[in-house]
Amino acid sequence: MIVARKGIGSKIAHTLRWVVFIVAGVVLNLPIIMTLMTSFKTMADINTSPPPLIFSPTLDNYREVLAGGNTDLPSYILNSIVIAGGGALLAIALTFPAAYAIVRHEVGKSWLLPLITNLRAVPLIIFAIPIYLMFQLAGLLDTRTGMILIECVINIPVALVLFVGFIQDIPEEMDAAAKVDGATSLRTLWHVIVPLSRPILLAVLILSFVYGWNEFLFGLILTTKQAVPVTVGATFFVTTYGVKWGATAAAMTLGVVPPLILGLFTYPYIGKAMLTGALKG
Repeated sequence: MIVARKGIGSKIAHTLRWVVFIVAGVVLNLPIIMTLMTSFKTMADINTSPPPLIFSPTLDNYREVLAGGNTDLPSYILNSIVIAGGGALLAIALTFPAAYAIVRHEVGKSWLLPLITNLRAVPLIIFAIPIYLMFQLAGLLDTRTGMILIECVINIPVALVLFVGFIQDIPEEMDAAAKVDGATSLRTLWHVIVPLSRPILLAVLILSFVYGWNEFLFGLILTTKQAVPVTVGATFFVTTYGVKWGATAAAMTLGVVPPLILGLFTYPYIGKAMLTGALKG
């Protein structure tokens, strides 16, 4: 009897945990769920108060944003992929060697690392006007190149901190062994440190890509037509005649798909990379 009661009690507790998880998941993701539902509603359903939970879905909103001719959402999504990917790769190319130099050779360890890290705490809006003026002089306004540079600058602090923490956990004996074999610092970095750092490289790549994808402020300020990211392009359905809620929701839903797919496939690797420093030594 006691064993049976314990079995029933554990099943009830297990069921309650799942109920709590599901409820919490629905509540936390309610804005996303409502946006997804709105993207399949007609204008009549959207304007109904209160909004209906049961309705006949339509694809008209997706047809409008993809083939309506008023905006070029596929181009905006492509811009975001290029800008976010380029900014992430450029940030990695700059910060990984810098992190190695800081950890192994203590180059700028006392001032460079704190300076770059603290820049992330400064509101980005402070740099908006100077960057706009510099980009105007350099001819980088409304260009993918200019946006890639901005995303790189935004991603550098986080990338540098993560790389420094990871490289600190790699034993210095491995560098010493490479030097005994005649390897220079550059060859040691490329042939020893990089292979060991693949998990954190992937994690930083994904995190930087997501940060770049979600960037709105500089996309709004520095682009007008050619390099508009999807975060800004989704707002083009807000017109002087009103807000096209269905089209806006469809654009936002499509804009979430690329980073969502990327995150789902790479989440296990990101989790391992983030825990590596905590589990070592």
